[in-house]
Amino acid sequence: MKEKLQVGVIGLGKFGLKFGKTLVDLGHEVLGIDNNYERIAQAQNILTQVLQADATNKEALKQIGVGDLTHVLISVGESIAASTMITMFLKELNVPQVWAKAINSDHEKLLRKIGIDEVVIPEHMAAKQIANRIAMPGFIEHLPFDKSMGIKEFKVSRWSGKTLREVDLTNRYDIQVIAVKSSRDAEYRFIPKADDQMKEGDRIVAIGKITQLARIKP
Repeated sequence: MKEKLQVGVIGLGKFGLKFGKTLVDLGHEVLGIDNNYERIAQAQNILTQVLQADATNKEALKQIGVGDLTHVLISVGESIAASTMITMFLKELNVPQVWAKAINSDHEKLLRKIGIDEVVIPEHMAAKQIANRIAMPGFIEHLPFDKSMGIKEFKVSRWSGKTLREVDLTNRYDIQVIAVKSSRDAEYRFIPKADDQMKEGDRIVAIGKITQLARIKP
């Protein structure tokens, strides 16, 4: 008897819904998550369970129990910022396998840098093929942002000597630092620790609302 997978699909557009339906048809349990009521209504008789929630809210993901799932596919449309943030949250919540839909090669590179387990590009592979792969296993120069969120690189000056915990960007501005690079390093280090101390000339990459990112003067 084959093992029944517990799979989450975040984003129930055409691709995400087709992916989830294929897994249900293969006998697996699928939890669909979307913040759009119409998509939730469309999916409720197709997937095992559906929940309306904002997946860019880590606390919401924790309450849903995504850490108990075996796989999660992120399929959130054209938003690179949102999919990056959700990927980070899922990894922090110890989801064993995090997969994400990428819209281009820059997006794919970013997702791989932050530890995604698998990246899929719909133009290269159909949703049904990707679902079958789960069921039967065998740097940032410019990125297009959505209307409200973005990813921005900063050079440290005023924050020299402070830690990420001390500047507390998450609580003060709802911004998440996803990478740091000291002035002596050639490459970025992704998902930095809160107690990492910044020095003048260091570079940090942060994700959040564009309006909030514009306020930051590190």
